Amino acid sequence: MGTYDLIWRGEYTTMEMMKPPAEVLYARELQALQQEDTGKRPPNWLLSPVYIRDFIIGREQPARLDGEEVTITRKFYGNDILIERAIVTLAGNRGLMLVGEPGTAKTMLSELLSAAISGTSTNTIQGTAGTTEDMIKYSWNYAMLLDKGPSEQALVPSPLYHGMKKGIVTRFEEITRCPSEAQDSLISIMSDKVMNIPELESGVLFAKPGFNIIGTANIRDKGVNEMSSALKRRFNFETIRPISNVKLEARIIESQAHNLLVHSGIDMPIDLEIVELLATTFMELRTGMTREGYKIDVPQAVMSTAEAVSVYVQSAMTSYYYEDKNVTLDRLVQNMLGTVAKENEKDLAALKTYFSRVIKERAREDQLWAAYYEEKKWIG
Repeated sequence: MGTYDLIWRGEYTTMEMMKPPAEVLYARELQALQQEDTGKRPPNWLLSPVYIRDFIIGREQPARLDGEEVTITRKFYGNDILIERAIVTLAGNRGLMLVGEPGTAKTMLSELLSAAISGTSTNTIQGTAGTTEDMIKYSWNYAMLLDKGPSEQALVPSPLYHGMKKGIVTRFEEITRCPSEAQDSLISIMSDKVMNIPELESGVLFAKPGFNIIGTANIRDKGVNEMSSALKRRFNFETIRPISNVKLEARIIESQAHNLLVHSGIDMPIDLEIVELLATTFMELRTGMTREGYKIDVPQAVMSTAEAVSVYVQSAMTSYYYEDKNVTLDRLVQNMLGTVAKENEKDLAALKTYFSRVIKERAREDQLWAAYYEEKKWIG
């Protein structure tokens, strides 16, 4: 039973979770699409590739559920053809590796794909420097092992084991954070779709149809634990690039900030003017180029859309709890400092220069940018 089945049955609600997974957050959309979908689908998939694409990038025509229209919203903003390629990859025998700068929605896309294909996005391995082969494949309940010897009851399955046994997608987050020897334990599994378990009499676990792996890796982590060529050959790589359009980035900030505030119990309208101002600031500091065509210094910090969302949400929450009002520009700048100085405190100089050169000039002709410039005092 998929995770969103529990939502349909009323066993828990989105408000009982700090961050609902995709199959919970979009349960009605998934159910409506599943009822409507008569397309060709790979074995053990909940939706056909066409309907998975629609679920992720949205569509104009609503679906129907119990006589009511359900809007199919856009959840991922970027290259729509990349989404089609990713879905087709997962329908085949190769894994999918999503790579890109931090904060480019690799994890979110991985979650959306898993939810639409398997009904659950929580079957996840989180890669760290301490991840071992046992954590990736399986381990043992040693009390039961000593008492009764090797058995399926004594075996402690990993998310990868569950994925193979149930025929569902396994997500592997930050795979390059894992030691190389742990990464390479995936090679034979991805090649043969078999996990060897020599301790058990059966000896092997054969993957059911529907099993596959979605990995994610940050470009900035390249070289930390570089993937071997053998492992790379088992994946199709897709690069998720940063948003390059201010209006589009502003829409993403608006949508995600709204969802986060709602699930934090905060009833506050999104200030669209401040959102666009924030999107402009982050894009210009990320690219090193202003809309007027001037080159500016780029901080070492990741000025991603995800970080911009975090800055807006933190600013809104600060204004809400301490001033009982909507987001304010002073709180915006205060919360921006922590993002810019995350890698190196010297990066604040780049922000200060941006205010002195770019925002000061815009302040001559625009009241919002003038008010924004007044908050330069918080930078120091």
